This record gives sequence, C-alpha cells and structure tokens, in this order.
Amino acid sequence: MNYFKQIIRFAKPYKIYAILNIISNFFYALFGTLSMISLFPMLKVLFGDTKPVLIAPKYTGIGDVKLYGENYLNYFVTQQKATGNEDVLIFMVMLVVSTFLLKNIFNYLAMYVITFLRNGVLKDIRNELYNKIITLPISFYSEKRKGDTMSRISTDVLEIQHSFLSILELIIREPLMILFTIAAMFVISAKLTVFVFIFIPISGFLISLVGKSLKRKSNKVQKEQGLFLSIVDETLSGLKVIKGFNGESIFGNKFYQSTNRFYKFSNSLLNRQNLAGPTSEFLGITVIAVLLWYGGQMVLNEKSLDPGLFLVYMGLAYNILTPAKAISKASYKVKKGNAAAERVLEILNVSSTLQDKPNALIKENFTEGIAINNVSFQYDDDIVLNNVTINIKKGKTVALVGQSGSGKSTIANLVTRFYDVSSGSITIDDIDIRDITKHSLRHLMGLVTQDSILFNDTIKNNILLGDEDATENQVIEALKVANAWEFVKDLPQGIQTNIGDSGNKLSGGQKQRLSIARAVLKNPPIMILDEATSALDTESERLVQVALENMMKNRTSIIIAHRLSTIQNADDIIVMQKGVIIEQGQHQKLLKNKGVYDKLIAMQSFQ
Repeated sequence: MNYFKQIIRFAKPYKIYAILNIISNFFYALFGTLSMISLFPMLKVLFGDTKPVLIAPKYTGIGDVKLYGENYLNYFVTQQKATGNEDVLIFMVMLVVSTFLLKNIFNYLAMYVITFLRNGVLKDIRNELYNKIITLPISFYSEKRKGDTMSRISTDVLEIQHSFLSILELIIREPLMILFTIAAMFVISAKLTVFVFIFIPISGFLISLVGKSLKRKSNKVQKEQGLFLSIVDETLSGLKVIKGFNGESIFGNKFYQSTNRFYKFSNSLLNRQNLAGPTSEFLGITVIAVLLWYGGQMVLNEKSLDPGLFLVYMGLAYNILTPAKAISKASYKVKKGNAAAERVLEILNVSSTLQDKPNALIKENFTEGIAINNVSFQYDDDIVLNNVTINIKKGKTVALVGQSGSGKSTIANLVTRFYDVSSGSITIDDIDIRDITKHSLRHLMGLVTQDSILFNDTIKNNILLGDEDATENQVIEALKVANAWEFVKDLPQGIQTNIGDSGNKLSGGQKQRLSIARAVLKNPPIMILDEATSALDTESERLVQVALENMMKNRTSIIIAHRLSTIQNADDIIVMQKGVIIEQGQHQKLLKNKGVYDKLIAMQSFQ
C-alpha cells in the first residue's frame, strides 16, 4: 500500500475522471442489483401468484420495505386487471430489460471515463521517469544495464497501469455492487444472509493464500526481462564485433539462458495467477450449494420464504460472485504490481548527487579563465586524480596527454560537472562551478567526444541540438566551418537526410565533422575536445583537424589528445600519469626535456 500511495499522486490531475467513474459505478451497482430484484415481480405474474389488493399500501419505514414491495406489486397487478389490461407480463419484462439496459449504460460510462485516467497516469509516470533518467548523473548508470532501465519505463510502467489502477475497481465498483446486493439480500431474508456470511470469511482466507508469493515471482520476471533487453541492446550495438569474432553462439547462449529463465519464472507466475479464478469460483459455488440446501429448507419445510423471492435471492447471491472474483483478481494484480512499482520508484525516489544549490548563480558569460585547484577525484576505491592544479586563461588552448587511465578524460568530466570533485575545486572566473547552475555552466561549453554520438534523425535536427532556434542558413554555416558541407550538400536530401541509428549511414570522419558542426552552432566560449580524432583514419583526421582549428579560433579550449600531432600548437601541454601532472609546457620545450612527452612522441614516430 505504501507504493500505491506514491503512485496515486499521478492520478490527482485526472480526479474529475475518477469522480465521474465513481458516480457511474454507483449507478451501475444500483441498477445491477435492481435488475435482479426486478425478476421477482415478473416471476409472480408469470406463475399467477399475485393476490388481489384493492387499496394502495402505505409505506411505513425501512423495516417493512419487503412487505410494502409485495403489497404494492399485488395492488398494481390488481389495478391493471381491473381496467382490462392483460399485458402485465409485457410490462414486467420491459421493467427487467430497462434495468439491465441502464446497468450496462453506466458500466460503459464508468469504463469510458476511467480510460482517460489510466492512460493519463501512464503518460505522466513515463514522462517523470524519463525526466529523472536524463537528470540523474552519469555515475548512476555506470553499473546499470540499459535494458533494465528500458524495461522499467516500458513494461513496469504498463504493469502499474494494469495493476494499481485496478484498485479503483477494488475499492469502488465491485464493493458497491456487493453492498447493494447484500442490502437487498437482507431485505429478502436476514436469517439466510447471516447464514451465508459465516462461509464468506473462510472463502476469503483460502483465496488470499494463493496470492502471497505473486510479488516475489513477478519481481523475478521483470528483472529477467530487463536482462534480456540488455543483451539485445548489446547485440545490436556490437554486431560487427560479434560477427567478426564468430561470437553468435556465445551471445545466442546468453540470450537463450535468459529467455529460458524468463519462461520458467513466467510459467510459475501465471500459473499461480490463473489459480485465482477457478479457486474463487469453486468456493463461490460451494457457498451457493450450501445456500440452496439451507434456503430450500426455509421454502419447503419452514414455509418462511416465498419461492419467487428465494429464486431472486439465489440470483443475488450468484450476483456477488462476479464482483468477488473481480476483487480477488484485482488484489492479485496489485501484489504483482508492487514489484513493478518498486522498480519504477527506485529511480523516481533516488536523489541526484549533482543538484543545483538553492541560490545557484546563472552564469551567462566567460571573462577570465578556468582554474583547477588541487583537485582529487576518487571513484569507489580507485584514486583517479591526485592534487591536480591547472590554470587556463581565456582564449588559450591547453592539451592533456598521457597514457590511457592517466586521468585526462576525468578532468573533462569534472569541468563539465558530469561528476563532482572529491576534494579541491574547479572555478570559472573565480566562481566555484558547484555554485553555478548546471544548465548555465554547460551552456558555456561545447563538447566533442571520441565517439560521435548522433541520433536517428536528420542532419539538420542533429545539428540543431547545439541551438534549436538556429536558422537553416546558420546550420549550413556551421557545417561549412566543420568541413562537413562538402559531403552534406551531395546527399539526396541535403541537411534533411536521415543518418540512421547512431549515424551509421555515414563514415567515422563524417560523423565526427557533424559532431563538430553541432558544437560550432552552439558557439560556446569554452570548447572541450575529448580525443576527437583518435578513431579516424589519416585522411579523415586531416579534414577533422582543419575543422577543429576553425572551431577553436578565439575560444578557450581543453584538448584531450591521443594523437600528439594534433596538439603541437597548444599554448600549454600537460602530461599526466596515474592521476598526477608529471610534465608541463609547450611542444618544443617538452621535446628538449627528453622526458615522458618526448618518449610518447617517439612511440608515435612523429618528429
């Protein structure tokens, strides 16, 4: 129920639909009960069991409502016969049809309005979950499977819609039907109704035993679904490697093992869930059988119950079975939905470690420089940076070089505040970046990474990520600066060409130049290049390098370089090793020192 309280807040914007649903369900339950009661006068007329009553009876209170109803029926039939109208049976049949018609009209209205609530809640949960996904820091996903997150926003949210929103039936629709039916049963025979209710708690206890393990079994199913979605995602992302290493059987076995586990967990869950219906129906029929025996005694031996009323009573008693089964199924769905809600709320309730301060500054310009002051960074137990200090003046280009794992990319991640420093500080114009809003901080920066991250959309829309309000001419100008217009203009649809999933319709060099064009369009004062040319061939590297030089003009740049040929003209080259700075200076100076930088140059066979 704790999960339900957290999920039900999403229903508040749609409360008008909930109110209309309750009203419709009220009348559905009322006419559902009246439709069964309306069978009694028809039976009385059909069997010719009405007694002549010449004077209209008077209503004397709720205690005599049963007697008043019988006398008024007899009076109505007597009056109709007295006027020569012999079609009383037709009138009674029309009464039965009318009550059933009204019952079904209100049933449709109840389902119609609840549709807007159910789908509205589904939409809002997904929207909030997506917003949370893109708000949480990158570190949150370092150990999370993408498929698991996809499963939560798709299947788990859908499960919440089907399960938790069944509570509306659990607490409104079916209980009202049961309440009205029981009231009618008490009016017909209080003694028989009390007898029936001795058996209902026993039935309820037996039904509840079936659903106790549903949440645990459902949790296994949903986790396994997240796992095989992750395998599919990894397969599609790494299809070339899988085929190149003949790894189809390895990944196939991983997927088959996952789907086999999913098969077993799903069978166990569904078989337990499917047991609910037959169990509740059998127990209900058992109650009906006992009722037939005891009620039959009252009709045949004690003569204390009218046979027609007993038939109506039996119909009412059976009428309880349908809502009772619905409540039983809804309670199972809620238990199953608990597992889905727990997984969704795990993300919704997590707090971001990179929140803006309440009074964070919105920084709109960059005037002096960037300072990395005695910064250390630790991820879990691994020390990645240790007391690093770097000063970057406005308009200068600083290059970070070193072997893999030396901490170069970590500095870029800290400057953009994808992570927070463990100790020390990073300042822009003498303001700690933790005192600046993340949005305004990143608005000052352009980022070009080693992996050209593009999206399955047109070239234009990929570039517009840099500035969504840019004109088409501005997009073309950015492409020209990035040395990309030369191939874009020859494409069949130009900038409107769709580049496929991750831009896979383009070459590596073309994708990288589009990434640069995106950064150019943003036109930030600070540019961060994280090994932007390391994955390119010589020809593509030359074209991209020209594009980078065009882009870095009059900008402050931090270049993380793998190929040292690209950073010879940097104002300051910083050589890193195991998280510390071991050399610093310009290209010629570092060569003369004959230190680590000189060895790195020699290893790349570049003089």
